[in-house]
Parts: sequence; C-alpha cells; structure tokens
Amino acid sequence: MAPQGRGSAIVVLVLLLGMLLHCGNVLAATYTVGDAGGWTFNVVGWPNGKTFRAGDVLVFNYGPGEHDVNFVNQQGYDTCTVSSGAKTYETGSDRIKLVKGKNYFICSFPGHCTNGMKIAINAL
Repeated sequence: MAPQGRGSAIVVLVLLLGMLLHCGNVLAATYTVGDAGGWTFNVVGWPNGKTFRAGDVLVFNYGPGEHDVNFVNQQGYDTCTVSSGAKTYETGSDRIKLVKGKNYFICSFPGHCTNGMKIAINAL
C-alpha cells in the first residue's frame, strides 16, 4: 500500500472510532426518578424492575428548598447520613449521570430518608 493509502485508511479508522464512541453516548437512557410523582417520599422501590447502565442519567424533580439529593456511599444510604465527601444537589431539577456499580442517593432533610426518600441503583 502506498503511503498516501495508509494515511487515508487511518483517517477512515479515526472517523469510524469517533462514530462508535458517539453511538455509545446516544444509547444512554434518561430516567425521571419517581416518574410523574418526582423525587419524594416512598421512592425507595422505584428502581425495581429497571435495568440501569453506567452513563444513564437520572432526573430528580422536586421543589427547591423542600428536598435535596445527595450522592452517598452505602453507609450513608444505610444510615441516612451525608458524609463530608458526598455530592449534594439542590436545584429541583438535577440531572445525575450514573457510574458503573452501586449508586446511592438520599434526601438529607430531617426524616425524609428514613421515610423512604432514598434509592439504590446498580448500574451495569
């Protein structure tokens, strides 16, 4: 193959790889936590029966100042506590991309997490 032909093949390969990467992002799903009810009490069972993948986006809809969303570890989820390293969201329309593995979310307002305002999701 002439040097010019190899250069063209490399360009085509780079373009194909770019398209594949783009298609992977297109396959990510968006889920509204709690469906029409939004991020509220008793959503702990909302993930049941759904298959989540790393890169999927969760949308948390709620009244700002009424709730928040905290991305916590399993201990924070189990004990309804937010550690100093947890990420907190407060906009009322938060979009959070799932990471591979366990993803835990709680509301830190007093009594909210203990009344079922928490979800645990395992993203493939």
